[in-house]
Amino acid sequence: MKRGKVIFVGAGPGADDLITMRGSRAIAEADIVIWASSLVHPGIVAGARPDALVVDSASEALEDTAIHYRRAAEEGLTVARVHTGDPSIYGATGEQYEMCRQLGLDYETIPGVSAYSATAARMNAEITIPEVSQSFILTRLEGGRTPMPPKETVRSFAAHGATMALYLSAARNKVLQEELLAGGYDPATPCIIGYRVSWPDEMMIRCRLDELSERMREHKLWKHTIVMVGPALAEGHSGTRSHLYHPGFRHEYRAAEPEAQQELRAHGAGAVDLSKEN
Repeated sequence: MKRGKVIFVGAGPGADDLITMRGSRAIAEADIVIWASSLVHPGIVAGARPDALVVDSASEALEDTAIHYRRAAEEGLTVARVHTGDPSIYGATGEQYEMCRQLGLDYETIPGVSAYSATAARMNAEITIPEVSQSFILTRLEGGRTPMPPKETVRSFAAHGATMALYLSAARNKVLQEELLAGGYDPATPCIIGYRVSWPDEMMIRCRLDELSERMREHKLWKHTIVMVGPALAEGHSGTRSHLYHPGFRHEYRAAEPEAQQELRAHGAGAVDLSKEN
């Protein structure tokens, strides 16, 4: 008998056409499909086989899910465990991997489009802008029902001034705004608020950091909401340009134009040869 397997599938942020082809295929071929109707668009699992067992796990604890994993192990079945966004980000997959190991199940993970990526794309925002922000922080506000490591605080991360995406923090938006400001972001720092991004009822809002809590309370955004903050999210960055596509930037596929190369050097960057970089 073949060995049972669990495939953790990233469903993406919401829209049923933002799942990967590999993820969609895994759902279509699975014997058991487990998904949460509270988080995943029903169109994501609409392609399950007619004879597949499709389980809505919205009201289930891990112990309830274990029943289906045990069956897969005993009968050599394949389970598609569908997670919203990307399973590796706040996906509670670690304990499920451990369950698979204990039951002797093979398992693999198919990545998905995360809410932060969909939010940036929806607003045509680039997370990293040359000379503005080249780092990205993904976190959540501490002090909620799920403990955070003591060194991981919004205030300490804000001190870097990098682009930040905050999950699971909408219900405490006033505290969130206060901590971001206390950490060092300027009150005028641009923010993007994304509610149910890519769903039919999505809401996208741009605002200043000092308007963040007011705007979220105005629209009653307590859950299913991601907040992004940082100077790179401003609409338009005059004078900031990626060196990669600059005519003075040399790499293994293109020689640098001498005058443009001098321009880059005068800017203090030099012309980097990508063929020598790992």
